[in-house]
Amino acid sequence: MSLAAGSRVGPYEILSVLGAGGMGEVYRARDPRLGRDVAVKILADGGVHEADRIARLQREAQVLAALNHPHIAQIYGLEETGGRVALVMEFVAGETLAERLGRGPLPLQDALPIARHCRRPRSGA
Repeated sequence: MSLAAGSRVGPYEILSVLGAGGMGEVYRARDPRLGRDVAVKILADGGVHEADRIARLQREAQVLAALNHPHIAQIYGLEETGGRVALVMEFVAGETLAERLGRGPLPLQDALPIARHCRRPRSGA
């Protein structure tokens, strides 16, 4: 389900598509009430497993709501419109890591801070 610029998801006006994947599509949208841009994630048509996919999106929303970290987009809410569920999140401008890597290798001084933020704690096993 692709949304055209100018269409609405709840009160949010769709501006452009940001990306798409197996689970759905993400759009840049405008929140007219607060005068800010947001990211809106909409599930793709799921067919037989639609209830499972909606539950997964709702769990994602709950997890995001429980987190507070400068490197994790904040969740603003869940919208239900036209029988579809959408996750509304903070819009973070800039290129993705994949886009940056597409331009060539990262210099070590740029890669180290990214690696420090992405490291996982060691397990005790």
